[in-house]
Amino acid sequence: MTSAALPVWMVTSYLAGALAACLFPRGRLARWLTATGAVIGGASALALAGAELMRSSLGGGQEAFHIVDPLSAVFLAVVGAIAIPAALYGVGYTRAWEGRRSLRMPGAMLNLFLLSMSLVTLADGIFWFVFFWEGMAISSYLLVMTEADEPGTVRAGNWYLGMTQFGLGFILAAFFLLLPPDGSGDFTALAMHAQTLSPGLRSLVFILALIGFGSKAGLVPLHVWLPSAHPAAPSHVSALMSGVMIKLGVYGVLLFGLRLLGGGPAWWGGLVLVLGAVSALLGVLYALMEHDLKRLLAYHSIENIGIIFIGVGAGMMFLGYGLPALAVLGFVGGLYHTINHACFKGLLFLGAGSVLHATGTRNMEEMGGLIKRMPRTSLFFLVGAAAISALPPLNGFVSEWVVFQALLGGSAIPQREVAVLMPIAVAMLALASGLAAACFVKAFGITFLGIARSHEAREAHEAPVTMQVAMGALALGCVALGAVASAMVPALGRVVAGLAGMPPAPATAVGWSLGLRLSAPGAVGQISSLGILLGLVLLLAAIPVALWLFRASRALRVSDTWGCGRIAQTPRMQYTATAFAEPLRRIFAALYRPTEDVSIDFHPESRYFVQSIAYHARIVPWFERYLYDPVIDRVTAWAGGVRAIQSGSLHAYLTYLVAALVILLGLLLLWGG
Repeated sequence: MTSAALPVWMVTSYLAGALAACLFPRGRLARWLTATGAVIGGASALALAGAELMRSSLGGGQEAFHIVDPLSAVFLAVVGAIAIPAALYGVGYTRAWEGRRSLRMPGAMLNLFLLSMSLVTLADGIFWFVFFWEGMAISSYLLVMTEADEPGTVRAGNWYLGMTQFGLGFILAAFFLLLPPDGSGDFTALAMHAQTLSPGLRSLVFILALIGFGSKAGLVPLHVWLPSAHPAAPSHVSALMSGVMIKLGVYGVLLFGLRLLGGGPAWWGGLVLVLGAVSALLGVLYALMEHDLKRLLAYHSIENIGIIFIGVGAGMMFLGYGLPALAVLGFVGGLYHTINHACFKGLLFLGAGSVLHATGTRNMEEMGGLIKRMPRTSLFFLVGAAAISALPPLNGFVSEWVVFQALLGGSAIPQREVAVLMPIAVAMLALASGLAAACFVKAFGITFLGIARSHEAREAHEAPVTMQVAMGALALGCVALGAVASAMVPALGRVVAGLAGMPPAPATAVGWSLGLRLSAPGAVGQISSLGILLGLVLLLAAIPVALWLFRASRALRVSDTWGCGRIAQTPRMQYTATAFAEPLRRIFAALYRPTEDVSIDFHPESRYFVQSIAYHARIVPWFERYLYDPVIDRVTAWAGGVRAIQSGSLHAYLTYLVAALVILLGLLLLWGG
């Protein structure tokens, strides 16, 4: 199949999957037809992106057909790679909807959602970019509203829709300011016209684009929709929204910052770096306090988007100071973490969906002991937890290492007052990484280890085969992406080469020692992720060999867990999610500022005997409490006042129209004068 046929296959397959969902809204055939369209469409997108990346890697090709540039190809590959396991997972996940919910709307919207995201990366003009961007927003909103009968879903959908349209307004404003005099919306024409703009206007365009795309990515303080919308969606949709959709916000920032505006002053990168560092730290801090498994993962999406923007911001800063080698290293770290986060966050959301599918709850306090009932799901979730915690040799470790190397090169910045920003970013990134590890010790331990805390957890069952296969594929991806770092880094270096004045040849060089070691110019260290992986495999293989050599007994021994002197263990004797996070809540109490309520019930006969003590603590994030809630309250009050003019009288409405027309005519006369 030629590259020219791949876009046709991609579009046709997604549309066929959507049509199949409309024609066959129920039953096994419906689930498989819907998934097949999405799988073939995702595979076609992945093949198209791979062909372009291979062509650019080889310095061009014989085939004249070419509709995607290397930067777009990376994000198209992310869409296709996660679409395949998510669609396969949906076959088993939606089986529980039989008799309760039709597959017509969610099945059609899933395929249209994937199609819209794919075509956003292929768009090369304002009209089609905005058209597919809005198609992505509407289809994802309808997917969030799939389970509208569940508590909180409508509110989550309203937040998502409102923030989506808010971001779209800023994106349209940025495009409008870039329009050339002839009105051509082609990206090449926009890039040429951008070079004629004043520095102030170029900076305004970049800030507008950063706000618009940052709201889609979930950058703080524009993240407020994300912790509610992602958990409300079906779990395979959550994996796509968190693993893929928010990355298109990263694509938009890179599109404007590098391709359309051709780079800019160093303070652009400094702004992006600061927003990324704050997002990374606040995201993980609020994730630590969550006991809803999917909300916890949603907050970690904010953290990881922050890490991606730290790399992108560092790259833009180095580019502004004329340090191309370090700039490429920063961009490579951001792109590598974009790919890696799609893989391990998709895996974690699918794992959380399997737990929800088996227990009917997202509350970790009602779980426990699931490793006995769901051993394969537990293993896959553990791989994802280790990857997001940046433990070697998995993929999260390697991309965060590259970002660290870019930041540690900040001493080369000639301005000392700016160079000091880099060690601060390193400290914030290191703190976020450490807290992420603590958070996933809690998430995995409370969910899968210990004793079951509810009847549902005791009766949990392993996920269907299709769901296990999808999770297994992403778990293997986490291992593979970490092992092939020595190939990924130079490949991503070629993707950003030549953009915004960067060297046409890759500025990152890979040093090889027995084919294992990765190094880069300007970096202060070297790693061998494949060597670490091989070492761990050898270590694990040595354990059974040692047991055999020492003639260890293979007899199964069963014994009670040591109970600190107690004879029998109960679920109430083990750590809860609240207890695990309590020390960190106290350390960061100045940030959290929880509202606490203690209720004590005394014995009716005597106040010296306490019957029960109830303690409730609630944490409302700062931005919701001090930014969004006051705005919403004022808008609501204003809307209530305006309601008085809605009298129901046709004569009054005609009066309003005449008054508005007179005012507009007056303004037109003044403008003409």
